Amino acid sequence: MHQVEMNKQAIRILEEWDPFSLGTDHYAAEAADVVAFLQGATHPSDVAHHMQLVYEHSFEQWIPLEDCMEIAYKLIALKLSVTCSL
Repeated sequence: MHQVEMNKQAIRILEEWDPFSLGTDHYAAEAADVVAFLQGATHPSDVAHHMQLVYEHSFEQWIPLEDCMEIAYKLIALKLSVTCSL
């Protein structure tokens, strides 16, 4: 899997997450922000904190860090699957 494909899959994971039950087409900017951050991230907690910040800022709603952690682990696993196959 290449970087572009990983980014597409990461976007899909984030869109399907739908943390505020608004529908999958409401998170494009936030998903892009998180995927850009993911490129330099190595730990799920860093990704989760960034996700929480981005989504809370955009939607002005609190989101539990635990919810973000679940998705952050999936994103880091995806990233590691790409870097390990290079």
